[in-house]
Amino acid sequence: MTSIGILGAGRVGANLAGKLSAAGHHVVLGRRSPTEQPAAVAEGTGPRVSFADQRTTARTADIVINATPGDSALDLLTGLRTELAGKILIDVSNATRDAGDGLPGDLCYPGSSLAEHLQAALPDTRVVKTLNTMLFMVMTAPETLATPPIAYVSGNDEDAKETVTGLLGDLGWQPEWIENLGDITTARATEAMILVVPHILRRHGFRPFAVSLAR
Repeated sequence: MTSIGILGAGRVGANLAGKLSAAGHHVVLGRRSPTEQPAAVAEGTGPRVSFADQRTTARTADIVINATPGDSALDLLTGLRTELAGKILIDVSNATRDAGDGLPGDLCYPGSSLAEHLQAALPDTRVVKTLNTMLFMVMTAPETLATPPIAYVSGNDEDAKETVTGLLGDLGWQPEWIENLGDITTARATEAMILVVPHILRRHGFRPFAVSLAR
């Protein structure tokens, strides 16, 4: 059992919390306001998930997942540098600007990536990028898609990526569905994949899908 802290208690964070806690992990959802516990979030995560403020969550967890909005994540996580030191930070977000209709628009870091900026700002933290190329419900139920999806993994530390791969298995990902792309600079490729998402959503609605690799 691993202690996992998830920063962000929205749909992405709550979805991950429920599946990871069901797999036996101790999960803490970190919220901006520790006094708020939205009923929908509480119901969706189950009784084994606890809540705390984000700083406490980052300090007490063995592994931290960033499920906060990507456009503000760098400032937030840089402020938690001390709490995140020596830990694995799994970044599942995409840093984009709003297109005006609530869907992702331009990249915040063209020619780079949020993951690269996080690794540069948090040199004592092992950043691993994954699960950012799909709708949130696919993160914990990849088997529900008609075509097996791919979870891309980017990071400088091979041991950290191996640990994250184990957690992906707990979320339902088969080994052959996981693609280790290489170091953290490869995250710029998967983060750029978000640019196709708004066009798909406008045409087909909010239906589960992943941007995958066909072999």
